[in-house]
Amino acid sequence: MPRSPLRLVPAATGTPETTPRPGSATARPMAPLSECLVEYGGVDPGDLARALALRQREEADTPEILLANGWISEDGLMLAMSRRWGCPEVDLDTEPPDPGLVRRLGGSFCLKNGCVPWRRLGNGIVLATSRPEQFAALRRSLPPSLGPVHMVLARQAAVRRAVAQAMGSALVASAEARVMQRESCRRWAQPAPLMRSVLAVFLTAALLYPAQALVALFLLACLSLVALTALKIAAAVAAPKPAPAPGATEVLAARAAPPPSIARLPIVSILVPLFKERRIAEHLLARLEALDYPRELLDVILVLEEDDFTTRATLSRIQLPPWVSIVPVPRGRVRTKPRAMNYALDFCRGSLIGIYDAEDAPAPGQIHAVVKRFHERGPEVACLQGILDFYNAERNWLARCFTIEYATWFRVILPGLCRLGLVIPLGGTTLFFRRAALEDLGGWDAHNVTEDADLGLRLARHGYRAETLTTVTREEANARALPWIKQRSRWIKGYAVTYAVHMRNPAALLRDLGPWRFLGVQVLFAGSLMQVWLAPLLWSCWLMFFGLPHPVSSLLPPALIWAAVGLFLAAEVSNITIGAVAVLRRGAGWLVKWVPTLHFYHPLGTFAAYKAAFELIRDPFYWDKTDHGDHGGAASPEAPSSRPA
Repeated sequence: MPRSPLRLVPAATGTPETTPRPGSATARPMAPLSECLVEYGGVDPGDLARALALRQREEADTPEILLANGWISEDGLMLAMSRRWGCPEVDLDTEPPDPGLVRRLGGSFCLKNGCVPWRRLGNGIVLATSRPEQFAALRRSLPPSLGPVHMVLARQAAVRRAVAQAMGSALVASAEARVMQRESCRRWAQPAPLMRSVLAVFLTAALLYPAQALVALFLLACLSLVALTALKIAAAVAAPKPAPAPGATEVLAARAAPPPSIARLPIVSILVPLFKERRIAEHLLARLEALDYPRELLDVILVLEEDDFTTRATLSRIQLPPWVSIVPVPRGRVRTKPRAMNYALDFCRGSLIGIYDAEDAPAPGQIHAVVKRFHERGPEVACLQGILDFYNAERNWLARCFTIEYATWFRVILPGLCRLGLVIPLGGTTLFFRRAALEDLGGWDAHNVTEDADLGLRLARHGYRAETLTTVTREEANARALPWIKQRSRWIKGYAVTYAVHMRNPAALLRDLGPWRFLGVQVLFAGSLMQVWLAPLLWSCWLMFFGLPHPVSSLLPPALIWAAVGLFLAAEVSNITIGAVAVLRRGAGWLVKWVPTLHFYHPLGTFAAYKAAFELIRDPFYWDKTDHGDHGGAASPEAPSSRPA
């Protein structure tokens, strides 16, 4: 490969070195990288043999395997690669690249290829790369207008910092607008005056015709209750039954069975968004280390806001392993989790992208289960949703109710929706995507505060499928009323925004989804929103049992009123039954007696709904931070929390 005589200081040796021209008197045949790793990098031959064997069945390169397992230091690796390719290392922190050259290639291109154009040299450029073994292929993909390209080495972290420094503003702008305008809510603020006008007209009509308005709302609440209850029952019936626990013979047979025929295990990137984490981040590393996926194939990225000094201070007390890195996100127009993940997406190395929250405790074998399922499915399955559960269900009544609600949603309703072929509103964590599909959709909508539900709908509209997976991640339940209401109001607000965005053109949504899934979206999104906003009208049915007149009893036939009361009771019975089934499937029979108390738990959701309605008009993009860490972070990722009845 062509090189020019650059006088540089390799960081690994600290001594001047002149890069020889090919064919000059000082040039010599390049030794294999394996020899250089042993001779200059200090790698034990046995460790090198293990790394070379792993490389045959993994997507990771030999240097990545050696670094991740601690078989070589980064200084040793850089010295070995410098000797192997006959070019020096440059320090991009003290000698940053030319920003104009970086802009020519683009920040995303540089991050994905682990390179950055460093300097002009004659009529060509000097390219700093952390992947010299890919340089020949990379050079062929560069625009010819750059001229001859010469290689120097740089460390991966330094390349990332240099690109972020040169292209931070462009990367932030891209992160905030990756999703197509017609599928994004970023122009949501513009209709706010119209929304206030519509609300004013409705309130005026209600004041002029209060009785008729009350009857209309009551009937609407009943209709939504019928539709939503029918959907829950259908999902519960369709949900796959949990497999029985395997006996000793089945366990031995499973262990003896050959592994799935995956030619090479893929690199999996895990995004962990953090914000103002004082306590929970201290336990994060231990939980991630419990994952039994090969370290060289794990690419964990801790994503934090650039000015989040609280989390920076917390992380500064932790020694991060080579497979964990930090990506600070510069300030922008909004501060949301999806914006931060969009920014970090280009920093990922993996072909599969996963999402965890700071308080998550995933099952140790979770990544293997995800890789296996993706391998078994075709490319149309672009997303896998794991089960979310809580490890602090014993904390108090609110935590117990939250646990029952999650068990119902993730163990019964979501698997049932999947079996019915309906759209799955995704959860915000324990999500795994094929990177190609995620990038095809433009990532997450940076302005949507329930980016997960929105992404589930966009996946379906673009012909992709999402499936549920039985692997479990445990996290901390909100056990205090005010934080619970703040979190739930964000979810409700995001559901409303997501529904409004995708219903901008109902005909297009119907065409994309088909009649069956379109109907499911109406029931799941519109029905859920009407239930939380109109719930007090349904609660009024209890008045009838105390001999008190119903507010609409003088306006509707008595038979219709009692039918509504019967519907209300039937819905309560079905909810209790489904909740009991869900907690039994969770293996927490002690929670069954608490299922009926959800009747007193759901009114909190209505308070949250009215808060969400206010924010929809005033501050639709505001992300109400959920505080965690009260439980202390002590949770076992292997078994559900249990308690005797």
